[in-house]
This record gives sequence, C-alpha cells and structure tokens, in this order.
Amino acid sequence: MQQSRSRQWLFAGMLAFGAPLAHAAQADVTPAQVVTALEGTFGVTPGERRNHTKGTCALGEFVGTREAAAYSRSALFAGKPVPVVARFSVAGGNPKVPDTAKSGRGMALEFRLPDGKLQHMTMLNTPVFGARVPRTFFDQIVAMKPDPATGKPDPAKMKAFLASHPDSRAQAGFLAKNNPPESFATSEYFGIHTFKFIDRQNKTTLVRWRFVPHDGEKRLSDAEMKTAPANFLEQRLIDRTRKGPVRWDMLVSIGKPGDSVDDPTVAWPENRKQFKAGTLTISSAMPQKGAECEKINFDPLVMSDGIAPTNDPILLFRSPAYAASFAKRLSGK
Repeated sequence: MQQSRSRQWLFAGMLAFGAPLAHAAQADVTPAQVVTALEGTFGVTPGERRNHTKGTCALGEFVGTREAAAYSRSALFAGKPVPVVARFSVAGGNPKVPDTAKSGRGMALEFRLPDGKLQHMTMLNTPVFGARVPRTFFDQIVAMKPDPATGKPDPAKMKAFLASHPDSRAQAGFLAKNNPPESFATSEYFGIHTFKFIDRQNKTTLVRWRFVPHDGEKRLSDAEMKTAPANFLEQRLIDRTRKGPVRWDMLVSIGKPGDSVDDPTVAWPENRKQFKAGTLTISSAMPQKGAECEKINFDPLVMSDGIAPTNDPILLFRSPAYAASFAKRLSGK
C-alpha cells in the first residue's frame, strides 16, 4: 500500500510541477547528472536514497496557530492536530557516515492533511544552503569524490572548488565553525528557501521558516567529537521519545523588499518580523528499515493550497532530482 501511494505521489509531482521541471531542464546540469554524481562519489546502496542515505523515521503531529492562518489559508494552520511522518538524516550518500561528520543534518516532514492532501517540508540544520544554482551543488559533489589513494576527498580539489564557487562558502563556513548536534532533538532546522504564504483573499506574503527545539540547541563538544561512537543519533532520538514527546516551534520570518527571494545561500536579517506558526511534536522514533518514512519521497514541491514556491532555482531543481533518485529506489537499484 505504501509503495503504491509513493508511486502515485512521484508521478503526480512530476505532472503537477511542469514549470519547475522545465526550469530544471534549462539548467546547465540535469537532475540525472546530479544523481549520477552522487552515485560516483558515495557509491550506490541498492534501494536507498542517493543523498541523506543514513536516516531515522519518526511519527508525531503538528498544530498550527491562528496567526499563521491569517497569512496562509493552508489546512496546515487550521489549529487542529495534523499527523506527521518525519525523517531525520545525515547528509551524503554513505549509509555508514559517522554521526560526528561535519555535514548537514536533515529534517523531512510529511504533513497528512484532511481529504488525503499533503504538505512536505525538507530542511537542514544550516541557516543557508551551499549552492545558489544546481551547477554549484554538482561541482561540489564531484570535488568530494574520494581519492583512491587516500579514501578521502582531495584537499586541493576542495580548495579549488571553494575558490571558484563563492556561493558555497557561507554554508561551508558555518559547518566548519559549528560542531554537529548531540541529538536530532537538540538541533534547529531551517527551510532554507523563501516560500509564499497565500491567504483567503489571495494576498501573498514572502516567508522563510525554521523549527526551533524545545530541548534547546546543543552541539557536541570538541572532546565528544573525538570519543562519540559512529552511530548514536538514531538511538538517542529513540531513547528521547521514550521519555516523552519532543517538540519544535515553527517560527516564520516575513520578508521585506530587497531580501533575497531566489538565493538560498543568503540569510535574511535577524530583525525581520517573525511569528510562531505552530508546534511539531514527535512522539516516537524508530529505525527506517520498513518504517513509514522509508518509502516516502519528501519532494519539497508537494504543497497544500495556501503555500507556494518561489522561483529559487535550487528549490525548483530539487523536485525532479528527488524524483530521479526515487525512481531508482522503487526499482530496487
């Protein structure tokens, strides 16, 4: 049943978002090339995601606020509990990447709205993304390919990549200065892109969102970076949910003229007006194998009425790239 629903969502997404797919086709790198690059750098684990391969499933609910409902007519903000399937992950295509890796951590959410409708959100624990255009992301993946002699990326190639791709530096700098979170539950997650909230009078408001943990943001110390086991994030989340619900507040910032709308590598000023749009509660977590989140394609362009994408080239590219990876997963490749 889950697999058939996943196939339905895949093809529905490919048909419904004709404009983004056309936009992606016009880029100087294709979704298929990006997926192939991920496979070339990280290898292929049959039936698994090509990026953010290592992950953990979770279940919970979301309750929106009246203030959010004033900006968006989405059923997400109706004030009633909405079931959520979540997936927490570590960036990259290596399922054995250590949890101490200085890379991004992901939170992907599928909100199951009334009448079978869906809303997806796919976020990172970095306030900006590492590419303004798909080509930068592609070039980064290629530069990260391990040197056969060392098993690690060639430092010279990575240095050359950063020098020639200034749009990658903000995220790289953030990851270099900040240790990874000590738990999925103690990390903030950012929507990265600018989105549109549309109200009942069709008024559009440009927004960015982030999810802030009630447990507080806590990172590994330098000492813990050296002693932490390779796999601790999943069990810590499972153990945490057994003690009680884990919560994040969804905070939404409202853009002003001049704020970046289509460049996810540029953060908005911190003094932008913001409001609480709702609270996410995760009540249980489990290994992803055979769990609810495993077969879901968390396409960020699956949106409910009242929330819409901007023309951010990275946002529009993610949908067909996810579809290309998802199709391979469904076929067992």
